[in-house]
Amino acid sequence: MAVCVRLQRHGNKHRPFYHIVATDSRKKLGGEVLERLGHYDPAGELSTIVVDEARIRFWYERGAELTSTVAKIAKIQKIKLERAKTHTARPKKAK
Repeated sequence: MAVCVRLQRHGNKHRPFYHIVATDSRKKLGGEVLERLGHYDPAGELSTIVVDEARIRFWYERGAELTSTVAKIAKIQKIKLERAKTHTARPKKAK
């Protein structure tokens, strides 16, 4: 399954509100989500960002792609993202 972390728009016309969600990249934008990771409210003088950092790290370590906007939000929130380290097979000794 190809997982991506992206924004899901809610709210009214001219009053957007976004959920940050982990979802299958092949699903519709408003479709089923695997997990809600936070929300982003750009309306008003100060925009509001609430993010579950541990869960974003969890999904990113397991190969989820972040959209450009979610990557910017993670950078603003100073979330350090690193891929999980994989173990490589040891080379076989020659006899």
